[in-house]
Amino acid sequence: KNINAFLEIDLPGSKWVVGDGPALKEIKEKYPLVNYLGVLNQYQLAEVYAAADVFVFPSKTDTFGLVLLEAMACGLPVAAYPVTGPIDVLGDSKAGVMHEDLKTACMEALRIPREVARAHAEKFSWKAASEQFANHLKPVRVHVSTQTVPA
Repeated sequence: KNINAFLEIDLPGSKWVVGDGPALKEIKEKYPLVNYLGVLNQYQLAEVYAAADVFVFPSKTDTFGLVLLEAMACGLPVAAYPVTGPIDVLGDSKAGVMHEDLKTACMEALRIPREVARAHAEKFSWKAASEQFANHLKPVRVHVSTQTVPA
């Protein structure tokens, strides 16, 4: 989903791509200097997140972006376009940078402390979600009539 936008940016350091798909062979040929890690289990993915500096989310079509929360839960700041998904997850937090220029977002995200990303991800935990749900519950008063009604 728009991975070329990320791979074409001139950034310091190295680029890592996790995952697989029908276009992978073509992408590897076009961008041979990128590190392709393939499909990883959750433990391997956490190690990659821990070793990375920024999680680049180049998609312009995802509607939520659960991977953003996964990355931030590991303390990884996010760089993304300002579109649905990143807007919903990042909001006005300081856990990532959204910009129409993805390189600008990446460079600015490098300055974000990992603790900020991690703290923002905690706002989406099961505990936080259940507390938010409970806070919206209202008591319901039920009136039961003791009168009978003929059929």
